[in-house]
Amino acid sequence: MKLAVCNETFQDWPFEKAFAFARELGYTGIEFAPFTMNKNVREITAARRREVLRQTEAADLEVVGLHWLLAFTEGYYLTTPDAEVRRNTSEYLGDLARFCRDLGGRVMVLGSPKQRNLLPGVTLDQAMRYAADVLQHAMPVLEECGVVMAVEPLGPEEGDFLLTAKLGIELIRLVDSPHCRLHLDVKAMSSESRPVPDIIRSSAAHLEHFHANDSNRRGPGMGDVDFLPILSALNEIGYQGWVSVEVFDYTPGVETLARDSIQYLQRCLAKLQQT
Repeated sequence: MKLAVCNETFQDWPFEKAFAFARELGYTGIEFAPFTMNKNVREITAARRREVLRQTEAADLEVVGLHWLLAFTEGYYLTTPDAEVRRNTSEYLGDLARFCRDLGGRVMVLGSPKQRNLLPGVTLDQAMRYAADVLQHAMPVLEECGVVMAVEPLGPEEGDFLLTAKLGIELIRLVDSPHCRLHLDVKAMSSESRPVPDIIRSSAAHLEHFHANDSNRRGPGMGDVDFLPILSALNEIGYQGWVSVEVFDYTPGVETLARDSIQYLQRCLAKLQQT
């Protein structure tokens, strides 16, 4: 397991300062929210992409990929009955895949609840088919770019579509592509009736990426969630991917969030090695 941090954690810090601090703390990966560069990925120039890649390489960080894919965008929706909007959304996801490739990333986490919640008159079954249609049409570009779409189930606090890992797997099966797999998030899984380690074990065949956070919206170790059984379950299934720290409550401050999160995860991983 490799430890990364999401770049919006650093708020308004310049990228070079944020990347250097992340590496100093022991993170080896950085995961990007595209809106931290531009709310429209199509307006992020080739020069800017090269500059950001150079900055990550200078800090000895690997780019994991992207998340918050559709945040702050307009005109895109995953579960709409409007075929033109779905087509536009597929095309935009393709542009995000090209951006991800340009930064050297491999994973795109599809959360973005405001662009996928159930619309009036749309049933869950219909929404699943609409979402599968959007993703299927985006798959050729993802394949060309060597990028994997990691579908993210979210809890009821965020929305009303894809609330469980089981539903995430159902959508992946509808898409039926090796470039569409599953992302799991601790905060989201904490809203399910099943224990988080059990969800991890039952999702093993589909798991591509993982976010570490607490149900209180802060970093791992900053709330009541015990990560030792969670990391143990990831180890048990042979997960070799990234564990990215993603927070939503920035009250403790940038340095505390970044430092305390990785130190806690490192202590848990050290305990695992002793067992």
